[in-house]
Amino acid sequence: MDVTSSSGGGGDPRQIEETKPLLGGDVSAPEGTKMGAVPCRRALLLCNGMRYKLLQEGDIQVCVIRHPRTFLSKILTSKFLRRWEPHHLTLADNSLASATPTGYMENSVSYSAIEDVQLLSWENAPKYCLQLTIPGGTVLLQAANSYLRDQWFHSLQWKKKIYKYKKVLSNPSRWEVVLKEIRTLVDMALTSPLQDDSINQAPLEIVSKLLSENTNLTTQEHENIIVAIAPLLENNHPPPDLCEFFCKHCRERPRSMVVIEVFTPVVQRILKHNMDFGKCPRLRLFTQEYILALNELNAGMEVVKKFIQSMHGPTGHCPHPRVLPNLVAVCLAAIYSCYEEFINSRDNSPSLKEIRNGCQQPCDRKPTLPLRLLHPSPDLVSQEATLSEARLKSVVVASSEIHVEVERTSTAKPALTASAGNDSEPNLIDCLMVSPACSTMSIELGPQADRTLGCYVEILKLLSDYDDWRPSLASLLQPIPFPKEALAHEKFTKELKYVIQRFAEDPRQEVHSCLLSVRAGKDGWFQLYSPGGVACDDDGELFASMVHILMGSCYKTKKFLLSLAENKLGPCMLLALRGNQTMVEILCLMLEYNIIDNNDTQLQIISTLESTDVGKRMYEQLCDRQRELKELQRKGGPTRLTLPSKSTDADLARLLSSGSFGNLENLSLAFTNVTSACAEHLIKLPSLKQLNLWSTQVRPPALLQAPTPSSFTSALSSLFPHTILLSPQPPPCPLTLLPAPSPS
Repeated sequence: MDVTSSSGGGGDPRQIEETKPLLGGDVSAPEGTKMGAVPCRRALLLCNGMRYKLLQEGDIQVCVIRHPRTFLSKILTSKFLRRWEPHHLTLADNSLASATPTGYMENSVSYSAIEDVQLLSWENAPKYCLQLTIPGGTVLLQAANSYLRDQWFHSLQWKKKIYKYKKVLSNPSRWEVVLKEIRTLVDMALTSPLQDDSINQAPLEIVSKLLSENTNLTTQEHENIIVAIAPLLENNHPPPDLCEFFCKHCRERPRSMVVIEVFTPVVQRILKHNMDFGKCPRLRLFTQEYILALNELNAGMEVVKKFIQSMHGPTGHCPHPRVLPNLVAVCLAAIYSCYEEFINSRDNSPSLKEIRNGCQQPCDRKPTLPLRLLHPSPDLVSQEATLSEARLKSVVVASSEIHVEVERTSTAKPALTASAGNDSEPNLIDCLMVSPACSTMSIELGPQADRTLGCYVEILKLLSDYDDWRPSLASLLQPIPFPKEALAHEKFTKELKYVIQRFAEDPRQEVHSCLLSVRAGKDGWFQLYSPGGVACDDDGELFASMVHILMGSCYKTKKFLLSLAENKLGPCMLLALRGNQTMVEILCLMLEYNIIDNNDTQLQIISTLESTDVGKRMYEQLCDRQRELKELQRKGGPTRLTLPSKSTDADLARLLSSGSFGNLENLSLAFTNVTSACAEHLIKLPSLKQLNLWSTQVRPPALLQAPTPSSFTSALSSLFPHTILLSPQPPPCPLTLLPAPSPS
């Protein structure tokens, strides 16, 4: 039996790929087919439909047959004296090695030494065997079944081919030949029956290394290589070095058709499937440069807008949950890069260190905290006139991209150091010199940084226009993930105001609640865009919108009113004086809940309310309610009261207005005809603790939305059988009435 006389199954399609020369050789194509036609070869290769996982190691039987040179060696290598050895073989990058280097596999078999890999097709040959032709002999590998044999066959072929391509493409001579080999390599990966991440990644890494070692290529050669590897990028992320190459192409040739035709599906796949840009930052950088390249086209932002629309999809709900977080991550990184040079240079500037140390003493400063500036206090507001006469200190920081001018009052330093004295982390407003009387900061970006900033802020605006994306976008932006330099930049805050306005207009609580800070002690968009905040430029119009939507939700609480009274009473009075109905209601609630203790301040609020028609009307209604409340709060009357069945709201109103019910603790309205309108009478009972609403038309949400005076010890919160208990604050979700029992 001659082991070299047979090619091992000439009709097997798996032999076609192996017989193709690596560089510049001709291949005899099947009849009726053009040489090197990819579709025909792919159809032949995948005709059986079997797919295999790429082997890295496995157990197999090994037998080595040396080519006989003498009569004695021919006898020793005959099939009667042939023996098989079990080995655990590893398919390394360069060679085939055994975990136990003894016997036949004492030395590893280099892929460069393997001349051919074939299925064993001798007459009466052992089952499930492969033959590896090497100089001076043949290595036989016997698998347990035909599937494992084919898996070893394709894996060995793949390792051998990749090894040769790495070697050949590491020393390119003519780029025409190199481009042809890259196309062949890509086609080999696409037509391989192996299924593994490395099948498509290995060719990309080879091309990536080739490009990183040859930086003097022409633009046309760049584009030819990108087009050649484009099929592999449809289902695979580009490796880091290839991302750098793509970024360079986007920067140097943003109007190239390659950007639109090849990079668009690649970026779409990245945005849809990437899970963490922190593990692959160059993917984020490539996406960032791609969007900037789109912005450089003639249509500019219209092209970017169409790209965002394509990522969202035509329906009302985006089917890809990772698109929005990835887009936001790209936007945040791009915006940060606009101010990065200044951020890096500020630590080397003694003047800026002096400003920073004015906010926190060096011994108390946490290295990881951002720069903190000034938070407005009532004392500083009242001393605005004297502060405006103080001597200003000016500091100028210049760089190739950014020019920053900072003016700060010398008298503000005691207030700054005082605010930094406590142990808690300072607020963001403390960082931003929010009082114009104290300081002003103006930042001027370079042309390229300015275009980048405008592009990505516009993308944030586009994202906020989608209803299904807005809740997640609000949640992602709630911690204010921008550098303080951006928040001190007037252009940035002015453009971002549109996004905050969209949040303030959204009736969903999950959206507008993100205007507030993430936790106590932190500042949110509500503070930044309120009067006195660094981002406020509209005399409080956005602030009024935010207060209106928050008060209409579940923030109509004494705690929220206290925070407004402590920090924003002046702006509230000013807006109420201009006729803003929301602020008029806020001032009335402050009076009704006894939020303001100072008599002079109360008189000032009353004067403000009486200066407008809407304020005067609401203040008169408040006075009427207060008079009725005082009548009801007189001590005396029963502690328990049950209304007769069939009683109406009018009956309840007449009953409560006919006497004193200051001691009433238990009121039963079961089986009456009262409706939700009775809430305005029930909230005036100061001692009410239990309320029975069985089989009535009262719905708890109506009661929950009704304002409760501070004398209430509890508010409606949870419903138990036969009784609604009262608690200090209503729950954020509506209550549910249990089914009423029969009157019997």
